[in-house]
Amino acid sequence: MTNTVTVNGLTELKKLAETDDGALGTSDWIEITQERINTFADATGDHQWIHVDPEKAAQGPFGAPIAHGYLTLSLFIPLFTDLLDVQGVTTKVNYGLNKVRFPSPVKAGSRIRLTARLASVEDVAGGGVQIAVQGTIEIEGAQKPAAVLESLSRFYA
Repeated sequence: MTNTVTVNGLTELKKLAETDDGALGTSDWIEITQERINTFADATGDHQWIHVDPEKAAQGPFGAPIAHGYLTLSLFIPLFTDLLDVQGVTTKVNYGLNKVRFPSPVKAGSRIRLTARLASVEDVAGGGVQIAVQGTIEIEGAQKPAAVLESLSRFYA
């Protein structure tokens, strides 16, 4: 079970970036089922066979259906909230990404988790802060990660 880091307010969030190199830890594993992949395909309209046709994908370059890269990326938020809980703020906003890479595909049936660190906390206009989080989404048993990213979020008092 993950030990969620809880901070109360922007001052505590700023102090967190200065401790233990900003380490937030590692989330719990979540399974990437074929059903999850199919649901994402339906939501986005991306029904490429490499994702949704298990028989054809078994003959493809990865030997199995794989998750969409953006499905993997979309799971950053639930994995991240497993690691950090910021209380005492009125608004939490996903501000974007500085960079994202997908070094390895996530095969259907695999499990992924997030290891993250708080890289920076900076004041922004409107009484808030912007955080940069460096994250690695790992695939259980794989040598290369599914995704490496830097995510930006804003929190307002």
